[in-house]
Amino acid sequence: MSLSTFIKRMRDITRLDQGINGDAQRIEQLAWMLFLKIYDDREYDWEAVDEDYESIIPEECRWRNWADTVNDTARKGDALILFVDGTLLPTLKELPIPAGCPLRKSIVKTVFTDIHNFMKDGVLLRQLISEINECDFNDPREAHAFGTIYETILKLLQSAGSSGEFYTPRAVTDFMARHVDLKLGDRVADFACGTGGFLNSAREVLSESAKTVKQRAQLNQSFYGTEKKPLPYLLCVTNLLLHGVDEPLITYGNSLTKNTGDYTEKDKFDVILMNPPYGGSEQSIIQQNFPGNMRSAETADLFLILIMTRLKATGRAAVIIPDGFLFGGGNKAEIKKGLLHDFNLHTVVRLPGSVFSPYTSIATNILFFNGTGPTKETWFYRVDMPEGYKHFSKTKPMLLEHFAELDAWWNNRVPLAQNGMDKARCYSAEELEELNFNFDLCGFAQEEEEILPPEELIARYQAERARHLKVMDDALDHILSMIGGRA
Repeated sequence: MSLSTFIKRMRDITRLDQGINGDAQRIEQLAWMLFLKIYDDREYDWEAVDEDYESIIPEECRWRNWADTVNDTARKGDALILFVDGTLLPTLKELPIPAGCPLRKSIVKTVFTDIHNFMKDGVLLRQLISEINECDFNDPREAHAFGTIYETILKLLQSAGSSGEFYTPRAVTDFMARHVDLKLGDRVADFACGTGGFLNSAREVLSESAKTVKQRAQLNQSFYGTEKKPLPYLLCVTNLLLHGVDEPLITYGNSLTKNTGDYTEKDKFDVILMNPPYGGSEQSIIQQNFPGNMRSAETADLFLILIMTRLKATGRAAVIIPDGFLFGGGNKAEIKKGLLHDFNLHTVVRLPGSVFSPYTSIATNILFFNGTGPTKETWFYRVDMPEGYKHFSKTKPMLLEHFAELDAWWNNRVPLAQNGMDKARCYSAEELEELNFNFDLCGFAQEEEEILPPEELIARYQAERARHLKVMDDALDHILSMIGGRA
């Protein structure tokens, strides 16, 4: 099934159901159904490998037994709705978890903790099940193709109200994963993992080195995440299962609720890739979990402290932060001071302001640092808009190829200037300290607003209006001449 066909059919079916209101509910509905289908297909594999395998899902609730539209044994109409609302979801939410239960089993209960069925029409629900059954996730080629469909589903989050905060453009996650020196055996973490974009980008990089059965098993245990909202949590677990990670080590909860002083060496990671939520404000009870001199209400600040706390001495991190952090003083300056003194902040990448457009206009940056020692020097590099682009958008997103110049510069670092402004420049730690930890360097040119006298402004407006009217009149004359007459 093609990407466009699947998405169109999914939307056409769910739009007819009176129980679904908007993309956010549509995505949640599709997400939990896809999870059960993908999980069921994975269980076929696990049963083939382990003859003693027993599903944690009761037989009547396994996808193969209640949603088999291929053999026409699936429930229909009102009976289907009654089963989903009265048996399926309540059963999955209350699954008993025995001691020592493998994560790949226990995760089913966690996934369904806050999930709902929005559809009210059993006929439409069965049609949606039938569309999902067209996909065979045990077929590597079809699973790979569906990965592209899944990426499209994740992008729909951007137009689903507040859910858009969970999606980072694929080009950005891929670029960051490629530049943190990932090695097979690394423990990779994202403490606000959303739909799992960073973890999946890291998996793709590391999978190139996983050739043997042992190495693939090691890869399967490499990815750790935490997500506090139910829909992105479900999407993240499904995303990893879809891509062959049988036991997604994803925790459902808030990473900021534990005191940073309580973390030990076993809580630290080799690689941390993140786009922390920014623009949010945390309650004072959460702020108390962080060092007093760095304490902040800003969510992104707290996550950066958490990353610094949980990165191994040999670890590497790539973190997206908003512009306000770069030039901010007070507690932000204290965080930056700690970053320079305790870590090697080797690169700051300034991203174009419209990378996340139109969902936020906040300009962002990527910090690359490691635990090899205090910072001696930091390179700043500005990624300019590609030729032919005024800004990025939903239809013209940032692509991996737009990082090509930065890729070429990465291992051959030299100062660069453009139009009299620094594009790439190295600063010593002492210079950054003398700047009072103002990291707003190698930034973008600020367009100065031209303020005209009222009479000149009116004259310019009238001239521009006359120009547009002439263009429209000429176009109308041309159209009328083509159809053989004038009005």
